[in-house]
Amino acid sequence: MESIPDKATPILVVDDDQGLLLSIKATLLSAGLPEPALVSDSRRVVDLVQTHDFKVILLDLVMPHVGGLELLRQINETHPNIACIVVTAIDQATAAVQAMNLGAFDYLVKPLNGEKLTIVINQALERFNLKHELSLLSPSQSFSQLKSPEAFRDIVAEDEAMALVFRQVETVAPTDYSVIINGESGTGKEMLARVIHRLSRRAHMPFLAVNMAAVSKTIFEDEFFGHAKGAFTDAVSDKKGFFEAAGGGTLFLDEITELEPSLQGKLLRVIEEREYYRLGSTDVRNVDLRIVAATNRDITAEIENNRFRADLFYRLNMYNIKVPPLRERKRDILPLARHFTRLHAEANCKSIATIDPQLAEALSAYSFPGNVRELEHMIAGAVLLEQGAVLSLPSAPELAAQFKTAARTNGGFLTLEELEKQHIHAVLAATGGNRARAAEILGINTSTVYRKIEKYGIGEHLSKPMG
Repeated sequence: MESIPDKATPILVVDDDQGLLLSIKATLLSAGLPEPALVSDSRRVVDLVQTHDFKVILLDLVMPHVGGLELLRQINETHPNIACIVVTAIDQATAAVQAMNLGAFDYLVKPLNGEKLTIVINQALERFNLKHELSLLSPSQSFSQLKSPEAFRDIVAEDEAMALVFRQVETVAPTDYSVIINGESGTGKEMLARVIHRLSRRAHMPFLAVNMAAVSKTIFEDEFFGHAKGAFTDAVSDKKGFFEAAGGGTLFLDEITELEPSLQGKLLRVIEEREYYRLGSTDVRNVDLRIVAATNRDITAEIENNRFRADLFYRLNMYNIKVPPLRERKRDILPLARHFTRLHAEANCKSIATIDPQLAEALSAYSFPGNVRELEHMIAGAVLLEQGAVLSLPSAPELAAQFKTAARTNGGFLTLEELEKQHIHAVLAATGGNRARAAEILGINTSTVYRKIEKYGIGEHLSKPMG
């Protein structure tokens, strides 16, 4: 079966089940969407994509001749802006991960829900337009190209890598897309989420940030859904949950991959159904908010290890922004250092106006595993120790020790990994091996400290000096 409408259509549906093709066509037409092109022979898809301007393609996963994943790979190689939605009877994390890695926009399981299908296709059409706009941009961005530079006033950045991130924020903010912001701890993901809110149509409504690592199974429903008076012994009055408190605005879910798998399904249901019940109430409450999530983990790996639901990822990942670590945007280090010097000098009533060239050199050479947060902690400590009007290297003793060691090594500097290893070792030694305290000083998660210890084999040598 092959049915191509006379009028150009943005939608192509590929499935070897002709009955399902006609059913999907009827569903889309009844929802007011354009008549889709239909094809049951997967071998025809590549040629059709070359001769038609499709924006969205629904692909069955298992088909004779050419399977959905192979078609997905081919389409993504030649037409990466087309949004491909995989449709399958197989509800398995491994299949979802494969589709994700090959660039699928979404992953739907049969039998298809008509309302959900039309929502996803509408989102995919919007996504195509957004990606098309971004594809017209030069890979090298400058801050002068920003339309609303004042929205980023609280973020200190001069490196072009951040100019590209800012441009992505500007592009996605006016939409109602759910967004995932990826980046290491301390890169400023929440600040970017606040800018997305500030530039959105929801800017006049609440912005609520929730750290998902702090949400346990026992309090999840009460915190997110709220409760009615009398729902349990201590419920002496009604309580709004996060969904209601952020109503009309933006709900920022930080460290989203830390949410227990058993709770991810409850979050997914609310996102899909757009409704929920307070504890102890039978009154349906509608959800009208935008979700921006953030993580410092590799979500693909989390899904493969069954720690994060693939279907929840697809609901949240309508658009993805990757924030580069500070070591990959070196031009930001000194502007940030000067900013934090002024900030903490004022807070401590000190007249420190500049940074010594030797300290500037040491800062520029350091890798900052804790990113901007670690840089601020380092500068804050140095400001406290500094006695003069210029922030000097001796006021940052841990950095100074590494700088001197680097200067003795073949007349040059250590590698970034060696600097990072020595700094983490120094902090752990100073804290007596207290991982939690070291994480606080470094400005990174405790779990990251453990990973670094394992990576560098630091644990065996905590009692010995390094360098």
